[in-house]
Amino acid sequence: MSLDITTARPEAALLDLPWSTPLEDWPESHLAALPRGISRHVVRFVKSGARVLAVKEIKDDIADREYAMLRNLRRLDVPCVEPFGVVHGRTGPDGEPLDACLITRHLQFSLPYRALYSQNLRPDTAVRLMDALALLLVRLHLEGFWWGDVSLSNTLFRRDAGAFAAYLVDAETGELHARLSDGQREHDLDIARVNIAGELMDLAAGGFLEEHADPFEVSASIIGRYHTLWEALTGSERFEGGDRWRVDERIRRLNELGFDVDELSITTDIGGTEIVITPKVVDAGHHSRRLLRLTGLDVGENQARRLLNDLDSYAAATDRQGEDEEIVAHDWLTHVYEPITRAVPRELRGRLEPAEIFHEVLEHRWYMSERAGHDTPIDEALRDYLATVLPSKPEEKSVLGVDTEEMPVISRFS
Repeated sequence: MSLDITTARPEAALLDLPWSTPLEDWPESHLAALPRGISRHVVRFVKSGARVLAVKEIKDDIADREYAMLRNLRRLDVPCVEPFGVVHGRTGPDGEPLDACLITRHLQFSLPYRALYSQNLRPDTAVRLMDALALLLVRLHLEGFWWGDVSLSNTLFRRDAGAFAAYLVDAETGELHARLSDGQREHDLDIARVNIAGELMDLAAGGFLEEHADPFEVSASIIGRYHTLWEALTGSERFEGGDRWRVDERIRRLNELGFDVDELSITTDIGGTEIVITPKVVDAGHHSRRLLRLTGLDVGENQARRLLNDLDSYAAATDRQGEDEEIVAHDWLTHVYEPITRAVPRELRGRLEPAEIFHEVLEHRWYMSERAGHDTPIDEALRDYLATVLPSKPEEKSVLGVDTEEMPVISRFS
């Protein structure tokens, strides 16, 4: 059999990888030291040229199906890992066929949940983690994607201005439909409830879960958060004819949740005294798209919200609120954002991504000002942050120093 590599981006370095060796036996010289989550398949992070790739060894037909599914989800702008390629026709030294390999790009600054919990998450941080998963599930369901294996293990998390953004990793069991029925959504939620409770019980048994946290209550809280988001995004509201201002209020509320309203269905009853509003098309990323349009910065939704708030404060402080927004944004980028992110020493730049560092500098400035009883100059806050805070952060871009596969696993729900 001949080796067959299908990839959307030609990468000659792929040919240098030891495809004739079972993935679990690949030499360390090809591997990248990154934390791995729990998987039913063999998964390795691999260095390929300047890239870091995730390679998963699975059956040929499953690899093709998941590769195609991830490509479809990326086209729908769903938060998920980027598919890179599929390798078929592998044979071992003895001539026996080996399983195919699905290749995805490593999502920089992302962490599996077990690596996050190994850092002793505070209770409020753990809540934000679960909120991120609930929001991801809502977004997937809005696009008609039935996951079929909802779990923390199949999700990656990235810090997003103090919160987290969740990304789908494993689409192996997923199905894409024009629209999901309520039964399909509830089926996914039932799977989520059982899987997440089991994963949290593993963490509790290993001493990684907050002492008083109940795995079943935490799992149920994700489902509750999901229903709240789903209702806010898809529920109909009935307003009196004189309350049409509430249409704008509803849209603002959706924007605050990180969604845009692309189309509204507005109908009146026979008397014309009431209006029923149903968001027809909703999409996440309201703030991140606005920031991208104004500055070219492509960051997380919460990060974008924080940066836009600072941009608005800059416009107010410089008395430029009536000027063209794009011009003010360019000046803010040149005179505020870039000087801060470029001041980070080279050896510390892998600790957090630039937008998260900027957010933390703003937070640090606020705390310093609160202690001092007066405004702290941003330059002073930056110097103190670089000296006292950032050096203690783990290296999130590449190496965490903890392999989550080696953390004890007491029991698992499948």
